[in-house]
Amino acid sequence: MTGDTAHHLGRVLRAEPGQLFELSDGKTAWVGRIESVKKERIEFALVEPIESREPALETTLLLSLVKFDSFEWALEKATELGVRTIVPLAAARSEKALLNAAEKRAERWKKILLEAAQQSRRVSIPELKFIEKPAKAFGRAEGCKVMLSERVEAQPLKCVLTGLKAEKAVFAIGPEGGWTDEELGAAEAAGFRQASLGGLILRTETAVVTALANLNYALG
Repeated sequence: MTGDTAHHLGRVLRAEPGQLFELSDGKTAWVGRIESVKKERIEFALVEPIESREPALETTLLLSLVKFDSFEWALEKATELGVRTIVPLAAARSEKALLNAAEKRAERWKKILLEAAQQSRRVSIPELKFIEKPAKAFGRAEGCKVMLSERVEAQPLKCVLTGLKAEKAVFAIGPEGGWTDEELGAAEAAGFRQASLGGLILRTETAVVTALANLNYALG
């Protein structure tokens, strides 16, 4: 191991020979033992593989931008629940101040995804896409497509997922205030089905956890 990571382990964490760390190349994970520590280089010996599993279901989360503490909590939990790809959405009812500041948060968000993947022993990190308008993201979606909606015509999520079989799934979750008629129309045209989580109004981050857990149970 060389470069910034080696520097961080050697200086910040005071790495020493004999210490054990969990290592991953994005495909497999191992327990590694430090053999030697140099200024810009740390050498490991692989001790044993770590059992780690990636979800069979390839899930994409289309997540509207909301207040950053809520958005970042949702990123963390979505990673723990196995999401492969996350697309932040600039929805019509997303706060404009958040949209303007979101680009500067990208590196922080990637770090959150990395740490959540490590904590849950995922060998791969979710891919964080650039911010998109909902209609564009809806049009690109592939697989089982579900949009959370508060509209009366939306079926219970359980009913929407019952009997479905797919290797890919896309979940769209709106901002506080919900989707606009235009966004709902674009989703319908792209083949999304509206689904409800019940009569209670949930915060965006709560909806993320609830919806993904149900999706994994039904299709995963």
